[in-house]
Amino acid sequence: MKVLIQRVQKASVTVEGQTIGAIDQGLLALVGVEKGDSEAAVEKMLHKLLHYRVFSDAEGKMNLNLQQIDGGLLLVSQFTLAAETHKGLRPGFSSAAPPAEGERLFNALVTQARSAWPNVATGQFGADMQVALVNDGPVTFLLES
Repeated sequence: MKVLIQRVQKASVTVEGQTIGAIDQGLLALVGVEKGDSEAAVEKMLHKLLHYRVFSDAEGKMNLNLQQIDGGLLLVSQFTLAAETHKGLRPGFSSAAPPAEGERLFNALVTQARSAWPNVATGQFGADMQVALVNDGPVTFLLES
Protein backbone atom coordinates (compact mmCIF):
# COMPACT_ATOMS: atom_id res chain seq x y z
CA MET A 1 0.00 0.00 0.00
CA LYS A 2 1.28 3.42 -0.96
CA VAL A 3 -0.18 6.61 0.43
CA LEU A 4 0.93 10.05 -0.67
CA ILE A 5 0.18 12.48 2.14
CA GLN A 6 0.10 16.23 1.84
CA ARG A 7 -0.12 18.58 4.79
CA VAL A 8 -2.94 20.94 3.89
CA GLN A 9 -4.61 24.09 5.13
CA LYS A 10 -7.75 22.76 3.42
CA ALA A 11 -8.71 20.16 0.82
CA SER A 12 -11.85 18.92 -0.90
CA VAL A 13 -13.07 16.32 -3.39
CA THR A 14 -15.76 17.02 -5.98
CA VAL A 15 -17.64 14.48 -8.10
CA GLU A 16 -19.99 15.68 -10.86
CA GLY A 17 -19.98 19.21 -9.45
CA GLN A 18 -20.86 18.10 -5.88
CA THR A 19 -18.35 18.41 -3.03
CA ILE A 20 -18.44 14.98 -1.37
CA GLY A 21 -15.57 15.39 1.10
CA ALA A 22 -13.74 18.34 2.62
CA ILE A 23 -11.41 19.14 5.50
CA ASP A 24 -9.70 22.18 6.92
CA GLN A 25 -6.18 21.82 8.36
CA GLY A 26 -4.95 18.25 8.23
CA LEU A 27 -3.80 15.58 5.79
CA LEU A 28 -4.90 14.77 2.27
CA ALA A 29 -4.06 11.10 1.74
CA LEU A 30 -4.02 9.68 -1.79
CA VAL A 31 -4.29 5.90 -1.33
CA GLY A 32 -2.94 3.29 -3.75
CA VAL A 33 -3.68 -0.37 -3.02
CA GLU A 34 -1.27 -2.91 -4.49
CA LYS A 35 -1.49 -6.66 -5.10
CA GLY A 36 -0.68 -8.52 -1.92
CA ASP A 37 -1.91 -5.77 0.41
CA SER A 38 -3.96 -7.00 3.36
CA GLU A 39 -5.87 -5.87 6.42
CA ALA A 40 -2.52 -5.81 8.24
CA ALA A 41 -1.27 -3.24 5.72
CA VAL A 42 -4.44 -1.20 6.30
CA GLU A 43 -3.91 -1.19 10.07
CA LYS A 44 -0.24 -0.26 9.73
CA MET A 45 -1.05 2.58 7.33
CA LEU A 46 -3.81 3.96 9.53
CA HIS A 47 -1.40 4.04 12.47
CA LYS A 48 1.08 6.00 10.32
CA LEU A 49 -1.58 8.41 9.10
CA LEU A 50 -2.73 9.26 12.61
CA HIS A 51 0.73 9.40 14.20
CA TYR A 52 3.15 10.61 11.49
CA ARG A 53 4.68 13.85 12.78
CA VAL A 54 4.43 16.41 9.98
CA PHE A 55 2.89 19.40 11.76
CA SER A 56 4.98 22.16 13.31
CA ASP A 57 5.31 22.64 17.03
CA ALA A 58 5.81 26.04 18.72
CA GLU A 59 9.46 26.03 17.60
CA GLY A 60 8.64 25.31 13.95
CA LYS A 61 9.84 21.67 14.02
CA MET A 62 7.77 18.80 12.62
CA ASN A 63 6.95 17.19 15.95
CA LEU A 64 3.14 17.04 16.00
CA ASN A 65 0.81 14.48 14.45
CA LEU A 66 -2.72 14.77 13.08
CA GLN A 67 -4.34 13.95 16.40
CA GLN A 68 -2.24 16.49 18.31
CA ILE A 69 -3.41 19.32 16.05
CA ASP A 70 -7.00 18.00 15.92
CA GLY A 71 -6.79 17.92 12.12
CA GLY A 72 -8.90 16.43 9.37
CA LEU A 73 -8.06 13.38 7.28
CA LEU A 74 -9.25 13.27 3.66
CA LEU A 75 -8.84 9.78 2.15
CA VAL A 76 -8.92 9.57 -1.65
CA SER A 77 -8.41 6.35 -3.62
CA GLN A 78 -5.78 6.66 -6.34
CA PHE A 79 -4.76 3.44 -8.08
CA THR A 80 -2.17 5.27 -10.21
CA LEU A 81 0.15 5.33 -7.18
CA ALA A 82 0.71 1.63 -7.84
CA ALA A 83 1.98 2.32 -11.37
CA GLU A 84 5.28 0.97 -12.63
CA THR A 85 7.16 3.95 -14.03
CA HIS A 86 10.77 2.79 -14.07
CA LYS A 87 10.70 1.60 -17.69
CA GLY A 88 9.31 3.14 -20.86
CA LEU A 89 7.13 6.19 -21.36
CA ARG A 90 3.75 4.75 -20.39
CA PRO A 91 2.82 3.61 -16.89
CA GLY A 92 1.94 -0.02 -16.26
CA PHE A 93 -0.57 -1.09 -13.65
CA SER A 94 0.10 -4.81 -13.17
CA SER A 95 1.14 -4.20 -9.54
CA ALA A 96 -2.15 -2.48 -8.65
CA ALA A 97 -4.73 -4.53 -6.80
CA PRO A 98 -7.74 -5.61 -8.89
CA PRO A 99 -10.56 -3.07 -8.56
CA ALA A 100 -12.73 -5.18 -6.22
CA GLU A 101 -9.81 -5.87 -3.88
CA GLY A 102 -8.66 -2.25 -4.01
CA GLU A 103 -12.15 -1.05 -3.12
CA ARG A 104 -12.47 -3.57 -0.29
CA LEU A 105 -9.18 -2.51 1.30
CA PHE A 106 -9.79 1.21 0.72
CA ASN A 107 -13.20 0.85 2.40
CA ALA A 108 -11.56 -1.04 5.28
CA LEU A 109 -9.15 1.89 5.72
CA VAL A 110 -12.04 4.36 5.72
CA THR A 111 -14.04 2.30 8.24
CA GLN A 112 -11.09 1.90 10.60
CA ALA A 113 -10.15 5.58 10.26
CA ARG A 114 -13.68 6.67 11.13
CA SER A 115 -13.63 4.39 14.18
CA ALA A 116 -10.32 5.84 15.35
CA TRP A 117 -10.73 9.53 14.47
CA PRO A 118 -13.83 11.76 14.29
CA ASN A 119 -12.73 14.04 11.44
CA VAL A 120 -12.48 11.78 8.36
CA ALA A 121 -13.76 12.62 4.88
CA THR A 122 -13.41 10.63 1.65
CA GLY A 123 -13.60 10.70 -2.07
CA GLN A 124 -15.58 8.11 -4.04
CA PHE A 125 -13.81 4.93 -5.12
CA GLY A 126 -13.57 4.62 -8.91
CA ALA A 127 -15.15 8.00 -9.62
CA ASP A 128 -13.74 10.80 -11.75
CA MET A 129 -12.80 13.12 -8.89
CA GLN A 130 -11.50 16.66 -8.80
CA VAL A 131 -9.27 17.22 -5.79
CA ALA A 132 -8.55 20.75 -4.61
CA LEU A 133 -6.03 21.57 -1.92
CA VAL A 134 -3.90 24.24 -0.36
CA ASN A 135 -0.66 22.41 0.42
CA ASP A 136 0.85 23.79 3.62
CA GLY A 137 4.62 24.15 3.27
CA PRO A 138 4.54 22.46 0.80
CA VAL A 139 4.88 19.24 2.78
CA THR A 140 4.42 15.95 0.93
CA PHE A 141 5.54 12.41 1.88
CA LEU A 142 5.12 8.96 0.32
CA LEU A 143 4.26 6.38 2.97
CA GLU A 144 4.52 2.66 2.24
CA SER A 145 3.30 -0.24 4.33
